Amino acid sequence: MSLLTACHHLGVVADVVFFAAPDDETAALTRLKGPGPSFASVLSEGWFYPDEAVIEWEEYFSSPEADRPGLPRYVAAILNDGCGVFAVSGKLTGALAEADVDTLRCLATRWAERLIEDGEDMTVGHAVALLQGLARLATTVHGEAGGLYCWHM
Repeated sequence: MSLLTACHHLGVVADVVFFAAPDDETAALTRLKGPGPSFASVLSEGWFYPDEAVIEWEEYFSSPEADRPGLPRYVAAILNDGCGVFAVSGKLTGALAEADVDTLRCLATRWAERLIEDGEDMTVGHAVALLQGLARLATTVHGEAGGLYCWHM
């Protein structure tokens, strides 16, 4: 049972959930209630802006001369309720799928320390767990049909 499935059974609501879906249309259908237990997923234990996080993570894996990644592509726009769904870029999905444990730990530590410095509710342990879970999820979709998405509220 995935962590998200366990949380749904316990009534826990997550604000940020990364999940695998077969296509944009299917991912977009999760906008109102989140991905639910039928999707392989990873949820965050701390709060952060996921659309900013994926840019920061992609920059980490990019060469210094690479252009800064743009905002993620939303498959379900954020409306008045604050919920939205975006696609994680193929570039970031591939980088996460191929990253080793030390690289993920380094990225997670750097990212969490910046969030903590900014007063956000994140720990290094939660960041490491999130990125390691996301890397495992990325491995399941890298090179396959479908992709990695993020639902947030």
